[in-house]
Amino acid sequence: MARLPHVTWLHSFEAAARHASFSAAAEELGMTPAAVSQQIRLLERKLGTELFVRLPRGVTLTDTGKAYAQPIRRSFADMMSATNSLFRNSTMRTVRVRASISFAGLVIAPRIAEFYALHPDISVQLTSFVWADKFDDDPADIDIRYGTGDWDDGTVQHLGHEYAIPVCHPEYAASFPQPLTIQALAAGRIVSIMGSESDWVQLSEQHGLNLQTTGDWFKVDSSFIALQSAIARAGSVMVLKRFADHYLEQGLLIAPFDYRLPIRLAHFLVRSGKSNPGEEVQIFCDWLMSALP
Repeated sequence: MARLPHVTWLHSFEAAARHASFSAAAEELGMTPAAVSQQIRLLERKLGTELFVRLPRGVTLTDTGKAYAQPIRRSFADMMSATNSLFRNSTMRTVRVRASISFAGLVIAPRIAEFYALHPDISVQLTSFVWADKFDDDPADIDIRYGTGDWDDGTVQHLGHEYAIPVCHPEYAASFPQPLTIQALAAGRIVSIMGSESDWVQLSEQHGLNLQTTGDWFKVDSSFIALQSAIARAGSVMVLKRFADHYLEQGLLIAPFDYRLPIRLAHFLVRSGKSNPGEEVQIFCDWLMSALP
Protein backbone atom coordinates (compact mmCIF):
# COMPACT_ATOMS: atom_id res chain seq x y z
CA MET A 1 0.00 0.00 0.00
CA ALA A 2 1.31 3.44 -0.96
CA ARG A 3 2.03 5.71 1.98
CA LEU A 4 -0.02 8.88 2.24
CA PRO A 5 1.77 12.17 1.56
CA HIS A 6 2.81 14.19 4.60
CA VAL A 7 -0.19 16.02 6.09
CA THR A 8 1.62 19.39 6.04
CA TRP A 9 2.09 19.05 2.29
CA LEU A 10 -1.61 18.34 1.90
CA HIS A 11 -2.48 21.30 4.13
CA SER A 12 -0.39 23.63 1.95
CA PHE A 13 -1.95 22.15 -1.18
CA GLU A 14 -5.51 22.63 0.09
CA ALA A 15 -4.89 26.26 1.07
CA ALA A 16 -3.12 27.08 -2.20
CA ALA A 17 -5.89 25.40 -4.22
CA ARG A 18 -8.53 27.38 -2.36
CA HIS A 19 -6.78 30.74 -2.78
CA ALA A 20 -5.21 30.05 -6.21
CA SER A 21 -2.11 31.64 -4.70
CA PHE A 22 0.95 30.39 -2.85
CA SER A 23 1.35 33.78 -1.17
CA ALA A 24 -2.23 33.85 0.17
CA ALA A 25 -1.87 30.25 1.36
CA ALA A 26 1.37 31.14 3.11
CA GLU A 27 -0.27 34.08 4.88
CA GLU A 28 -3.11 31.87 6.10
CA LEU A 29 -0.77 29.13 7.31
CA GLY A 30 1.82 31.43 8.88
CA MET A 31 4.54 30.32 6.45
CA THR A 32 6.62 31.91 3.72
CA PRO A 33 5.55 31.57 0.07
CA ALA A 34 8.83 29.76 -0.62
CA ALA A 35 8.01 27.16 2.05
CA VAL A 36 4.54 26.58 0.62
CA SER A 37 6.01 26.24 -2.88
CA GLN A 38 8.58 23.75 -1.61
CA GLN A 39 5.96 21.62 0.17
CA ILE A 40 3.79 21.49 -2.94
CA ARG A 41 6.78 20.50 -5.10
CA LEU A 42 7.49 17.67 -2.65
CA LEU A 43 3.83 16.62 -2.86
CA GLU A 44 3.93 16.67 -6.68
CA ARG A 45 7.13 14.63 -6.63
CA LYS A 46 5.52 12.12 -4.27
CA LEU A 47 2.45 11.80 -6.50
CA GLY A 48 4.39 11.89 -9.75
CA THR A 49 2.27 14.60 -11.35
CA GLU A 50 1.89 18.36 -11.44
CA LEU A 51 -1.01 19.79 -9.46
CA PHE A 52 -0.60 23.47 -10.37
CA VAL A 53 0.24 25.46 -13.44
CA ARG A 54 2.58 28.26 -12.37
CA LEU A 55 1.56 31.59 -13.89
CA PRO A 56 3.30 34.99 -13.88
CA ARG A 57 0.77 36.04 -11.23
CA GLY A 58 -0.65 33.28 -9.08
CA VAL A 59 -1.29 29.65 -9.89
CA THR A 60 -4.13 27.57 -11.26
CA LEU A 61 -4.94 23.93 -10.72
CA THR A 62 -4.33 21.33 -13.39
CA ASP A 63 -7.19 18.95 -14.17
CA THR A 64 -5.60 16.39 -11.86
CA GLY A 65 -5.16 19.08 -9.20
CA LYS A 66 -8.85 20.00 -9.40
CA ALA A 67 -9.87 16.37 -8.99
CA TYR A 68 -7.51 15.91 -6.04
CA ALA A 69 -8.45 19.17 -4.28
CA GLN A 70 -12.07 18.18 -3.71
CA PRO A 71 -11.52 15.04 -1.59
CA ILE A 72 -8.61 16.69 0.26
CA ARG A 73 -10.82 19.67 1.16
CA ARG A 74 -13.60 17.33 2.33
CA SER A 75 -11.12 15.36 4.42
CA PHE A 76 -9.88 18.46 6.25
CA ALA A 77 -13.50 19.60 6.77
CA ASP A 78 -14.41 16.18 8.20
CA MET A 79 -11.43 16.29 10.56
CA MET A 80 -12.39 19.76 11.74
CA SER A 81 -16.00 18.71 12.28
CA ALA A 82 -14.99 15.62 14.23
CA THR A 83 -12.56 17.60 16.37
CA ASN A 84 -15.17 20.26 17.16
CA SER A 85 -17.93 17.80 17.98
CA LEU A 86 -15.78 15.58 20.20
CA PHE A 87 -13.50 18.02 21.96
CA ARG A 88 -14.94 21.53 21.68
CA ASN A 89 -17.12 21.17 24.80
CA SER A 90 -14.06 21.35 27.02
CA THR A 91 -13.37 24.91 25.84
CA MET A 92 -16.92 26.06 25.15
CA ARG A 93 -18.46 28.71 27.37
CA THR A 94 -22.18 28.46 28.08
CA VAL A 95 -24.84 31.14 28.55
CA ARG A 96 -28.06 29.96 30.21
CA VAL A 97 -31.07 31.95 29.03
CA ARG A 98 -34.74 31.72 30.05
CA ALA A 99 -37.51 33.42 28.09
CA SER A 100 -41.19 33.09 27.39
CA ILE A 101 -42.01 30.57 24.69
CA SER A 102 -43.02 33.44 22.40
CA PHE A 103 -39.83 35.47 22.87
CA ALA A 104 -37.68 32.34 22.70
CA GLY A 105 -39.37 30.98 19.56
CA LEU A 106 -40.11 34.21 17.70
CA VAL A 107 -37.21 36.50 18.58
CA ILE A 108 -34.19 34.52 19.75
CA ALA A 109 -34.46 31.26 17.77
CA PRO A 110 -34.76 32.87 14.30
CA ARG A 111 -31.57 34.86 14.96
CA ILE A 112 -29.45 32.42 16.98
CA ALA A 113 -27.43 31.32 13.94
CA GLU A 114 -26.20 34.92 13.68
CA PHE A 115 -24.88 34.69 17.23
CA TYR A 116 -23.14 31.38 16.53
CA ALA A 117 -21.47 32.83 13.43
CA LEU A 118 -20.04 35.64 15.56
CA HIS A 119 -19.22 33.56 18.66
CA PRO A 120 -18.76 29.86 17.81
CA ASP A 121 -17.03 29.30 21.16
CA ILE A 122 -20.14 30.23 23.16
CA SER A 123 -23.02 27.78 23.50
CA VAL A 124 -26.50 28.98 24.42
CA GLN A 125 -28.82 26.94 26.63
CA LEU A 126 -32.31 28.33 26.02
CA THR A 127 -35.30 27.25 28.11
CA SER A 128 -38.82 28.63 28.00
CA PHE A 129 -41.53 29.43 30.53
CA VAL A 130 -45.08 30.74 30.45
CA TRP A 131 -44.50 33.36 33.13
CA ALA A 132 -41.57 34.16 35.42
CA ASP A 133 -41.01 37.00 37.86
CA LYS A 134 -37.93 35.78 39.73
CA PHE A 135 -34.93 33.50 39.51
CA ASP A 136 -35.69 30.24 41.28
CA ASP A 137 -33.74 27.00 41.49
CA ASP A 138 -33.19 27.05 37.72
CA PRO A 139 -29.55 28.17 37.35
CA ALA A 140 -30.16 30.73 34.59
CA ASP A 141 -27.79 33.59 33.87
CA ILE A 142 -30.39 35.68 32.04
CA ASP A 143 -34.18 36.02 32.06
CA ILE A 144 -36.21 37.75 29.37
CA ARG A 145 -39.31 38.90 31.28
CA TYR A 146 -42.44 40.80 30.34
CA GLY A 147 -43.80 43.38 32.74
CA THR A 148 -43.00 46.76 34.26
CA GLY A 149 -39.38 46.03 35.15
CA ASP A 150 -39.81 46.24 38.93
CA TRP A 151 -37.81 43.13 39.86
CA ASP A 152 -35.15 43.18 42.55
CA ASP A 153 -33.34 39.89 42.00
CA GLY A 154 -30.93 41.03 39.30
CA THR A 155 -29.78 43.78 36.95
CA VAL A 156 -32.72 44.92 34.81
CA GLN A 157 -32.31 46.30 31.28
CA HIS A 158 -35.23 47.62 29.19
CA LEU A 159 -35.47 46.03 25.74
CA GLY A 160 -37.36 48.85 24.08
CA HIS A 161 -40.91 50.15 23.81
CA GLU A 162 -43.37 47.90 22.04
CA TYR A 163 -46.65 48.15 20.19
CA ALA A 164 -49.26 45.71 18.93
CA ILE A 165 -50.63 45.46 15.39
CA PRO A 166 -53.41 43.42 13.76
CA VAL A 167 -52.12 40.63 11.52
CA CYS A 168 -53.70 37.79 9.56
CA HIS A 169 -53.04 35.36 6.73
CA PRO A 170 -53.25 36.87 3.20
CA GLU A 171 -55.96 34.38 2.20
CA TYR A 172 -57.99 35.20 5.30
CA ALA A 173 -57.78 38.89 4.42
CA ALA A 174 -58.88 38.09 0.86
CA SER A 175 -61.99 36.27 2.13
CA PHE A 176 -63.62 39.61 3.08
CA PRO A 177 -65.41 41.96 0.67
CA GLN A 178 -62.75 44.19 -0.87
CA PRO A 179 -61.34 46.62 -0.17
CA LEU A 180 -60.77 45.24 3.32
CA THR A 181 -61.54 47.59 6.22
CA ILE A 182 -60.30 47.44 9.79
CA GLN A 183 -63.95 47.36 10.90
CA ALA A 184 -64.60 44.21 8.86
CA LEU A 185 -61.46 42.52 10.14
CA ALA A 186 -62.37 43.27 13.76
CA ALA A 187 -65.88 41.88 13.23
CA GLY A 188 -64.47 38.60 11.90
CA ARG A 189 -62.82 35.77 13.76
CA ILE A 190 -60.50 36.98 16.51
CA VAL A 191 -57.73 34.87 18.04
CA SER A 192 -57.24 36.38 21.47
CA ILE A 193 -54.16 36.21 23.70
CA MET A 194 -54.92 35.83 27.39
CA GLY A 195 -54.08 39.02 29.22
CA SER A 196 -54.50 41.11 26.06
CA GLU A 197 -58.21 40.63 25.45
CA SER A 198 -58.91 44.38 25.44
CA ASP A 199 -56.36 45.27 22.75
CA TRP A 200 -58.95 45.64 19.96
CA VAL A 201 -61.06 47.92 22.17
CA GLN A 202 -58.02 50.03 23.05
CA LEU A 203 -56.99 50.23 19.39
CA SER A 204 -60.50 51.41 18.52
CA GLU A 205 -60.53 54.08 21.21
CA GLN A 206 -57.06 55.39 20.41
CA HIS A 207 -57.71 55.80 16.70
CA GLY A 208 -61.46 56.51 16.79
CA LEU A 209 -62.27 53.46 14.68
CA ASN A 210 -65.60 52.43 16.22
CA LEU A 211 -64.68 48.77 16.04
CA GLN A 212 -67.30 46.17 16.93
CA THR A 213 -65.85 42.73 17.65
CA THR A 214 -67.92 39.56 17.72
CA GLY A 215 -65.99 38.10 20.65
CA ASP A 216 -63.02 35.85 21.08
CA TRP A 217 -63.91 32.53 19.50
CA PHE A 218 -60.41 31.16 20.18
CA LYS A 219 -58.30 32.17 23.18
CA VAL A 220 -54.69 31.08 23.74
CA ASP A 221 -52.02 31.71 26.38
CA SER A 222 -49.11 32.77 24.15
CA SER A 223 -48.41 34.95 21.14
CA PHE A 224 -46.60 32.01 19.55
CA ILE A 225 -49.75 29.88 19.48
CA ALA A 226 -51.85 32.84 18.36
CA LEU A 227 -49.56 33.49 15.40
CA GLN A 228 -49.48 29.81 14.45
CA SER A 229 -53.30 29.89 14.50
CA ALA A 230 -53.31 32.97 12.27
CA ILE A 231 -51.02 31.19 9.80
CA ALA A 232 -53.60 28.40 9.72
CA ARG A 233 -56.24 31.02 8.71
CA ALA A 234 -58.06 30.75 12.05
CA GLY A 235 -58.60 34.51 12.16
CA SER A 236 -56.79 37.75 12.92
CA VAL A 237 -54.74 38.54 16.00
CA MET A 238 -53.51 41.66 17.76
CA VAL A 239 -49.92 40.87 18.64
CA LEU A 240 -46.63 42.59 19.39
CA LYS A 241 -44.99 43.56 16.12
CA ARG A 242 -41.69 42.23 17.44
CA PHE A 243 -43.27 38.77 17.59
CA ALA A 244 -44.89 39.04 14.16
CA ASP A 245 -41.82 40.33 12.33
CA HIS A 246 -40.43 36.89 11.46
CA TYR A 247 -43.70 35.84 9.80
CA LEU A 248 -44.22 39.19 8.11
CA GLU A 249 -40.75 39.02 6.56
CA GLN A 250 -41.51 35.55 5.16
CA GLY A 251 -44.90 36.62 3.79
CA LEU A 252 -46.70 34.05 5.94
CA LEU A 253 -48.76 36.83 7.53
CA ILE A 254 -49.62 40.39 6.56
CA ALA A 255 -50.36 43.57 8.51
CA PRO A 256 -53.18 45.01 6.37
CA PHE A 257 -53.32 48.34 8.22
CA ASP A 258 -50.89 50.82 9.74
CA TYR A 259 -52.74 51.14 13.06
CA ARG A 260 -50.52 50.64 16.09
CA LEU A 261 -51.37 50.21 19.74
CA PRO A 262 -48.60 51.29 22.17
CA ILE A 263 -48.20 48.75 24.97
CA ARG A 264 -47.51 49.85 28.54
CA LEU A 265 -45.68 46.66 29.48
CA ALA A 266 -42.37 45.71 27.88
CA HIS A 267 -39.72 43.03 27.74
CA PHE A 268 -36.72 43.34 30.01
CA LEU A 269 -33.40 41.55 30.15
CA VAL A 270 -32.70 40.52 33.74
CA ARG A 271 -29.21 39.35 34.67
CA SER A 272 -29.17 37.10 37.70
CA GLY A 273 -27.67 38.43 40.89
CA LYS A 274 -27.02 34.87 42.10
CA SER A 275 -24.50 33.79 39.51
CA ASN A 276 -21.02 35.09 38.86
CA PRO A 277 -21.34 35.73 35.12
CA GLY A 278 -18.37 35.53 32.81
CA GLU A 279 -17.63 37.58 29.73
CA GLU A 280 -19.89 35.34 27.64
CA VAL A 281 -23.00 36.60 29.45
CA GLN A 282 -22.16 40.20 28.60
CA ILE A 283 -21.40 39.18 25.01
CA PHE A 284 -24.84 37.57 24.67
CA CYS A 285 -26.57 40.58 26.24
CA ASP A 286 -24.80 42.99 23.88
CA TRP A 287 -25.65 40.81 20.88
CA LEU A 288 -29.31 40.55 21.86
CA MET A 289 -29.61 44.31 22.24
CA SER A 290 -28.11 44.87 18.80
CA ALA A 291 -30.17 42.10 17.15
CA LEU A 292 -33.59 43.21 18.39
CA PRO A 293 -35.87 44.77 15.77
